[in-house]
Amino acid sequence: MIIAMTAFSLPKPITREEARTIFLSTAPTYQDVPGLLQKHYVLSEDGGTAGGVYVWASRAQAEAMYTPAWRAFVRGKYGAEPSVTYFDSPVMVDNVAQKVFTY
Repeated sequence: MIIAMTAFSLPKPITREEARTIFLSTAPTYQDVPGLLQKHYVLSEDGGTAGGVYVWASRAQAEAMYTPAWRAFVRGKYGAEPSVTYFDSPVMVDNVAQKVFTY
């Protein structure tokens, strides 16, 4: 399993409600993406940084998302250049399912 974290500094801070509205407007873009298991939108406490935590089935599927077109979309929507950092996740604790998974 791969975790990808994206982040970008916003030109001006936004509130949680502003972020929620923006995030909901882009959420359909991420539905039914091959290999994307979960996406968590994130906003820093000061409202100056936004991004996402993505859970992917594979690195190849994750890399297929973060194309020049995706970066242009983020720049257009948020006015900022995104960074993407990949992490391998060999173990996951799921307290809802009450299980520990290994990959």
